[in-house]
Amino acid sequence: MSRKSRKNPSAPAPLLVVNGLDVRFAHKPGARSTGKRAIRAVSDVSFSVGRGETLGLVGESGCGKTTTGRAVLRLVHASAGSVTFDDVDVLRARGASLRRLRRRMQIVFQDPAGSLNGRMRVGAMLEEPLQVHGLCKTRADRRARVGQLLERCGMPPSAADRYPHEFSGGQRQRIAIARAIALEPDFIVCDEPTSALDVSVQAQILNLLKDLQRDLGMSYLFISHDMAVIDHMCGRVAVMLKGEIVESGDRAQIMSAPAHPYTRKLLDAAPGIDDWKKPRAEHVASSASSPPAATP
Repeated sequence: MSRKSRKNPSAPAPLLVVNGLDVRFAHKPGARSTGKRAIRAVSDVSFSVGRGETLGLVGESGCGKTTTGRAVLRLVHASAGSVTFDDVDVLRARGASLRRLRRRMQIVFQDPAGSLNGRMRVGAMLEEPLQVHGLCKTRADRRARVGQLLERCGMPPSAADRYPHEFSGGQRQRIAIARAIALEPDFIVCDEPTSALDVSVQAQILNLLKDLQRDLGMSYLFISHDMAVIDHMCGRVAVMLKGEIVESGDRAQIMSAPAHPYTRKLLDAAPGIDDWKKPRAEHVASSASSPPAATP
């Protein structure tokens, strides 16, 4: 066996491996026929995410980023391909195996106003997964855990007794993140988590996500259309165009010497990305990751 073909026994196996992922959607009833039986939203997508790593998935709206993230979590059906999480076949998991995966793989959605149940108090929303997965046996234990989660994400424990509409967008996203980490997952899909927030709040949320990753050792699939945010958050980058990954590699390489014309267009379209790096990065670094919650 040649030296090149030998595997490095010391190299850690990736936490998540996606191979040849396809997602197809049937045409909506009444939609104008295009002669095709289904719309191919994601086509032959492959990537991996290491333990404690952030992989950025970047591209314009409609390119298949969100669909890819949801297919990895089995929130949408994958038509073909494989998803392996810590040596478990995600797409074929059933019963107790799937239940364990649900605990270890979470998501933070783009719009916290839509992802949080407006009819439930914040405390009830955070308690629910703890109760379902049996992490806290008593109500008192669950309430204590909810308070810890809120504080860890920069919110006062008293927020548990209020409804989502009583908070600002940034505060709601903090609550959504608290819910995502409630089960102590190993992997989180961050689906455009700051795109609906103003720049100063974006910085705080990005800092919070980085701090949580550092403290809890989680892996992220970070989905965004913002090359500047990808540059700040991710160690590796995969660029999507029309449902396919057209370029992937180390962040520094992608940002400084992109190989694909579409990647160059994304960088050119990012307003002042070179000017952004220093002032905005300094702002992000100096912003407190868990500041006191502002009064809504």
